[in-house]
Amino acid sequence: MTTDSTITIGLLLPDVLGTYSDSGNATVLAQRLRWRGIPAEVLRCTAGQPPPTGCDIYLLGGGEDTAQLFAASWLRSHRALCHALESSGVTLAVCAGLQILGRTMADSDGREHPGAGLLDITTRPRRRRATGNIVTDCHLPGVGQLCGFENHRGATTLGPGVRPLGQVVSGIGNGERQFGRAAGEGALHGRIIGTYLHGPVLARNPALADHILVRATGAALPPLELPDQAALRDGYL
Repeated sequence: MTTDSTITIGLLLPDVLGTYSDSGNATVLAQRLRWRGIPAEVLRCTAGQPPPTGCDIYLLGGGEDTAQLFAASWLRSHRALCHALESSGVTLAVCAGLQILGRTMADSDGREHPGAGLLDITTRPRRRRATGNIVTDCHLPGVGQLCGFENHRGATTLGPGVRPLGQVVSGIGNGERQFGRAAGEGALHGRIIGTYLHGPVLARNPALADHILVRATGAALPPLELPDQAALRDGYL
């Protein structure tokens, strides 16, 4: 990559999965690139247009149940995009975006619905909605603790080929303790990062944003000093 290369960020279904302001993750990534002199372009792909299959980064956000089922069906109908999500781009999927990448999702009546099948995960409804602030210890090297807020009914179980993004320090996350350890949060597999953290998550967690950018660009990036952002995290953790 050279500084003349434009990094493309595909924001998928912002008209469907835009309930919790997760579209702000695209703004964060683009600005952190521009501050470093790297051109960035955000492509907003709504439900009525063909999705781009050559983006460097893809983003999926959160949404309600009906929107989630539509988004899963939409993804399954665009197999070339699904291939790009798992093999060429770096993908960040938040909340409903995470769930729809899995194998199945169960609704409140127990009926199972198919996901896109890109992650070996399944999601079923919890008895109580998980809401509130959440802090996790991230498993990605150099990222440290993640903070945000969660608002979901899903309890997500990871298959043997998927590991959590982090372990819950406070909050609910995926909702299951494993091997006597605190519950996991989110999912990691290949080029896909999934999480239940809103915020937007990348605004609150610049180290995670830069991890995604390093993977997308293939280059080390100079650090950014943003005192206001550090103060926000200090008051949260």
